[in-house]
Order: sequence, then C-alpha cells, then structure tokens
Amino acid sequence: MGRKKVPGLVKRGEVWHIDKKIFGRRLCESCGTATLEEAETYLARRTEELRQAVVYGVRPQRSFKEAAIKFIEENQHKRSLRSDISRLKILIPYIGDMHLSSLHMGTLQDFVEARRQQGNKTRTINHGLKIVRRILNLAATEWMDEHGLTWLASAPKIKLLPEHDLRKPYPLSWEEQRRLFSCLPEHLEQMALFAVNTGCRDQEICQLRWDWEVHVPQLAESLVFIIPGEWVKNGEDRLVVCNKVASRVIEGLRGKHPTHVFSFRGRPMQRMLSTGWRVARKEAELEHVRVHDLKHTFGRRLRAAGVGLEDRQDLLGHRSGRITTHYSSAELHNLLEAVNKVCEEQHSGVVLTLLRRPRQGQPLSEKQACLKGLEL
Repeated sequence: MGRKKVPGLVKRGEVWHIDKKIFGRRLCESCGTATLEEAETYLARRTEELRQAVVYGVRPQRSFKEAAIKFIEENQHKRSLRSDISRLKILIPYIGDMHLSSLHMGTLQDFVEARRQQGNKTRTINHGLKIVRRILNLAATEWMDEHGLTWLASAPKIKLLPEHDLRKPYPLSWEEQRRLFSCLPEHLEQMALFAVNTGCRDQEICQLRWDWEVHVPQLAESLVFIIPGEWVKNGEDRLVVCNKVASRVIEGLRGKHPTHVFSFRGRPMQRMLSTGWRVARKEAELEHVRVHDLKHTFGRRLRAAGVGLEDRQDLLGHRSGRITTHYSSAELHNLLEAVNKVCEEQHSGVVLTLLRRPRQGQPLSEKQACLKGLEL
C-alpha cells in the first residue's frame, strides 16, 4: 500500500499544485513539478516561509520571475508593455529563478556579458537593466503582501552602463539627401520626403491616416494632421503642419488607400527600415544613415533657418508642457512659415557648418578637413 500524500497537494495534468489554507491564508499555486516528493518539499518550504512571515515578520523569498509576472499584470495599460515583455523574456533565463534579495549588479553580469557578446549596443543592454531596476524599486516601495510587508526590504542600486558606443545623430546635407532619395523605391522616397519635411518618426508616418487630417479654414492652402497620442513617443497628440513639399507628397497619394496615407501594394506600411532602405543607402554610400536621421535633418534645418526653440519643439513633436494642438490662427501661420523655410526650393543660402569626425575606415582625403562647411 502506497504512503499517503501530504494534504493540500492536487495534481492537475502532469503538475502538482498547492491548494491549502495555511495560517489563515489560502495558498493556491503551482509547485512546478510532476514529482510528488519534490512537490511536498516545495509545500514544506512555502509553509515555513508563511510561518516566518506571520510569527516573526520575515519576508517570504520571491523570485524575479514572480515579480516580472506581477509587473506585467499591473501594467496592461502601458504603451511600451510589448517592449517590456520582450526584454523580460531575455532576462528570465539569467535571473528568473533568483530571489529578489539576491539581485544586484554582480548577479546581472552574466546577462550583461552575454548581451555584449551577441553584439548588442550599451543602450539596448541598459533598457534591460532599467526594467530590472523598476521592478526592484516597486518591490521595495509599493508591493505589499497580506502581512503588510513589502516584497523587498530595500532595492539595490542598479547602475546603468556608460553609453560610449552611442551613435551620434547624422543630419543630411542636401547633396546627401538627393543621393539617398534617388536610390529609394518610389514608396519609400515619398515617405522619406515626408519625414525630412515634417520631422515625423517612422511609426508616425507608417500609421498616418486620412481621418487624422484636420481642415483649418485659416490655412486653406495647407495640410494639417493631428496624430493621436497612442502613436506618438511621448504619448501626447501631435500636430503635423505640412510644408509645400510634404503637401505635394500627400496630394499625390490621395485615393491610393482607403485608410492609410502611405501604403505599398495595397497594404499599409509597417516600417521604413526595410530591405529597400538598406539597399538604397548602400548604393548611395551612406550605410551609416538611419531612418531617424531624417528627423534630425529636419530639426537641424529648422535651427539653421532661425526658427525659435518653442516652434521647433512643436514641429518636432517634443514634450514641452504646452497644449500643442491648441493654436491661434496667427500661431498656425507662424508654424507654416517656419516649415516652409526648410523646403529645398526655398533655399536661400543658409550655411550650416557640420562638425563631423571622420568615420572609421574612411580617412580624410587631402581636399577634406575635419570641419566641413556644407551648404544646406
């Protein structure tokens, strides 16, 4: 005759689960094993943890995986939740089974070194460290158990790595823009032209929809869009005032897709960074140029044209504390005048000196110098 199992263990499928009232609290959780002996050991440990918490005020040990699950459950509203989940999936194999009290910069070194060996930039690694730091801070300050104890007595200091390999912005000159855009497929060239004349980000352009267009009686000859905050990085609605070049792009696309402004073969675009973009920048000998550099180019040209800081912030969609979708007609005319200053055909001899170091593997020729005066 087989021995009796410990009360409170129930087998569901192949895995044993705890379903038992311990010290006035009902404990329902998986033991994570199909073996009865291991399940009994797990139950005994959890029982002792609860006894320690009730009698002596000792915190139960919780794993980073448990904390990660709680973090995800509490942050279903976050716009960046999908990115957070992706980062947590990478972290779990390294620290998922570790107790929260065991985590510090030393225990995170395996994660850091593995990511470096995989060729990830420091900023990418820091994104992972940031979410660990956030979870540990929540565990130490906000997350309370039924005994009134925080999940963690105090949060360790998680120091971010210095980002020495951070890539600097690369605003394009007019000549570089012509070289690159002439190599792009037509649909990407239209998107790139719109980006460099509005300062919109990749996803703002891909998601741009016809029903976001706003009719402004005071600006009858201009096009204006308001992008909902859910598609904007800072979460705020964004005003997009189209200059003459951007307006021509938009007008040339009317009727091609029922909902989205930019499409390819009848489908909305998902991203600009595609094979077509990579091939084009290689042909143009501008392999280092990113899609986001189009936004930097727009911002740099606005500044070179003498556009003030507040107007640049509004036109670039930066967080400023102002209600950037409420404007008087005079303010809208001012913004329209500003964006038209960066149309190539409106170019009036403004010279912007770009201080650029030689790129690795590209030594300066005798006719070049580190300080290049590039006419934009």
